[in-house]
Amino acid sequence: MFYDDNGPIQQFSWGKFVISGKEHSKSYSMKIGVGKDIRLIGTEVSKWKERKGHQLTAEMITGVLGKGIQTLIIGIGATGAVECPQSVQEYIKSNGIPKLILLKTPDACNMYNKMYRSGHQVALLAHGTC
Repeated sequence: MFYDDNGPIQQFSWGKFVISGKEHSKSYSMKIGVGKDIRLIGTEVSKWKERKGHQLTAEMITGVLGKGIQTLIIGIGATGAVECPQSVQEYIKSNGIPKLILLKTPDACNMYNKMYRSGHQVALLAHGTC
């Protein structure tokens, strides 16, 4: 679905990210790295454990506020199944992140890489399936 040897996100396919050479995925039998839903700031990856279901709430927007992020990219799933209501978008902006970009996860990975390599203060919250 997405490949970029220059990274930091080098690969995304259904339920699997490769970031700075390390895999993050989850199969039915085991979790590798932080799993299939990620939070990425710079090259630091953490599990986006707060995301539940396919409708985001303000409580799910974690680990990116108060960090000087100018742009938050949300990967709304491989097929775009995750919804981000207007109230959540306003919450993000009112909590210090002026720009929000919602894209299907492969496109979100591409946008993140471009912005990161251009020196932007960018973060990514991404759902790895659906």
